Amino acid sequence: MRYALFPLAVFCALAGEKKLGAPLTIKAPMTVDALVAAQESLAGKTVQVKGKMVEVCEMMGCWTNLVSETGAMIRIKVNDGEIVFPKDHVGKAAIAEGTLKKLTLSKEQVIARAKHEAEEQGRKFDPASVKGGATIFQIQGTGALLLD
Repeated sequence: MRYALFPLAVFCALAGEKKLGAPLTIKAPMTVDALVAAQESLAGKTVQVKGKMVEVCEMMGCWTNLVSETGAMIRIKVNDGEIVFPKDHVGKAAIAEGTLKKLTLSKEQVIARAKHEAEEQGRKFDPASVKGGATIFQIQGTGALLLD
């Protein structure tokens, strides 16, 4: 009888989280708010952040946006196929780890990026809405933990 209960106990323990990619190496995640507040000084460093998944790449699951309770947001981008963020996890918590990248984009790059994302997400995009270049921060993800 105890053998029949063991698989159920293991299943229940594992049902609350799902690991993606490489194992996480930092002991505790920072909040999205803390990361955004310190992003200049953290650029180029390995970071770990916890937030709520609010959007996932519809095409390949190659990025997700994590948001804080105050609305601060950070994108987690992974190489295509290395990690696939599941669309059904939107609205739930996740922890992601990787290198924080600072990207300086020209106006043309901002337009191309926004156009591509709009196509992926099935949204309309007006290139005239882009007024210039931009500096953005995103995490080049290596691992993640999806929480229920």
